[in-house]
Amino acid sequence: MATVERTFPCPPEDVVAVLEDGWLYGLWVVGAARIRGVEDDWPARGSRLHHSSGPWPLHLDDSTRVLRSELPHRLELLAKAWPWGRARVDIELTPVDGGTHVRMWEDATTGVALLAPRRLREALLRPRHAECLVRLEQVVLGRSGRRHADEEDDDLPHRTLE
Repeated sequence: MATVERTFPCPPEDVVAVLEDGWLYGLWVVGAARIRGVEDDWPARGSRLHHSSGPWPLHLDDSTRVLRSELPHRLELLAKAWPWGRARVDIELTPVDGGTHVRMWEDATTGVALLAPRRLREALLRPRHAECLVRLEQVVLGRSGRRHADEEDDDLPHRTLE
């Protein structure tokens, strides 16, 4: 399973506010081109959000379902990505001095992605997930008012694997 971690300079409740808003999913999840719908009880266990992936006009419509919601500590999802299959995504939030440590991992549970050796899946997913966490941090900081549009680009998080 591909695991990435990053510490955000904000409290867990700022991160939770973004995770609880399914309409923001497309801003931070690499590959989600648009959000088509979010069930009213998102992110309650069993709730879903409906998204499209891929470039227009070749969008593929799928959904992501909540397997477990223990926010503000953990959110576990089952993402469908036809034709690749399904993947379990686990996001853990841990309060730390000055912020929130975010750990995200994913692995295929069904589909053709399982045909690839685990190490290859990890190597392919890790950069994508690192980018997801960079985007998530930027959305969280922007939404919470902790990041302002007039800040220098040099202050933005650098895209490095941790």
